[in-house]
Amino acid sequence: MFGRLPDGTEIEQYTLSNRSGVRVEIINFGAIVRELWAPDRDGKLADVVLGFNDLQGYLANPPFFGATIGRYGNRIAKGKFTLDGKEYTLPINNGPNSLHGGKKGFHLRVWKAEPLKEAGAAGVRFAYVSEDGEEGYPGNLNVTVTYTLTDDNALRISYTATTDKATVLNLTNHSYFNLAGAGNGNVLKEVLWLNADAYTPTDDTLIPTGEIKSVAATPYDFRKPTEIGARMAQIPKVGGYDMNYVLNGRAGNMREAAEVADPASGRVMKVFTTEPGVQFYNGIGLDGSIHGPGGAYEKYGGLCLETQHYPDSPNHPAFPSTILRPGQEFHSETIYKFSVKPAS
Repeated sequence: MFGRLPDGTEIEQYTLSNRSGVRVEIINFGAIVRELWAPDRDGKLADVVLGFNDLQGYLANPPFFGATIGRYGNRIAKGKFTLDGKEYTLPINNGPNSLHGGKKGFHLRVWKAEPLKEAGAAGVRFAYVSEDGEEGYPGNLNVTVTYTLTDDNALRISYTATTDKATVLNLTNHSYFNLAGAGNGNVLKEVLWLNADAYTPTDDTLIPTGEIKSVAATPYDFRKPTEIGARMAQIPKVGGYDMNYVLNGRAGNMREAAEVADPASGRVMKVFTTEPGVQFYNGIGLDGSIHGPGGAYEKYGGLCLETQHYPDSPNHPAFPSTILRPGQEFHSETIYKFSVKPAS
């Protein structure tokens, strides 16, 4: 048991481990990844995801540490969308917009958990029923999130969902990674590669304008491995990265989306996904006031690579559709794979 909610509900913690010593701690509150221990080039383990010390921190979780995000990850403009001629209104919780499912999204819900075993891997499946009208969204949605840790140091996250009424859906995981170790400084010296030739420019409230723009000659170009902090000063107003990238390759097919490397420790993380986009966020909102097992989380103390559909897609018909209808099954998969790079 990880703790109790104010109403007495017990929150469970599940441990996935493999023969390489990689270990993942996941709780059924928010289907949250609390810890992920991975070795450096000398074999020393460190927790490379940001989290809280206890359940109390997750009861609000303003940074969304490690959480499963839904019903709609990222922003929906002014908390409104129209589906089949009917307008739906969502809670406003991020400036003028609705963010990450509303005021009580999937990250604040208790999920049912079922441990899984398969050859060369350990896993746990979380299930949740989001009722018709929850946070303003239509349809009773049955959703599962399955975490599987393999012996080759890959954490696979698989999502499925069905609905009894047309709805919109965009599921993702909101883990913050610091390959030097959570609480061990910022990620600005970590090196990022993104498999994306384009991004979706936004307005001042981070809502896409509808344009798909080339990353060429912009500070958003990570087609060659680049230090995260190298061109950050060129980004106006935002103060860092909080941008959706249009991934190369066909959505629905598994392909590599990103690679992050920490030169000091040698840790490398590759990201693979079936999703059309990835939100790169480098911890702009952290300020040292939040503490976890590894200490204080300073500004830029972690990075998120949230595999997803594009923000505000329900209001942009030209974007890949996020509509799920009765009789369809939603499926999405993302893999975070860890390795080490020898010292040069």
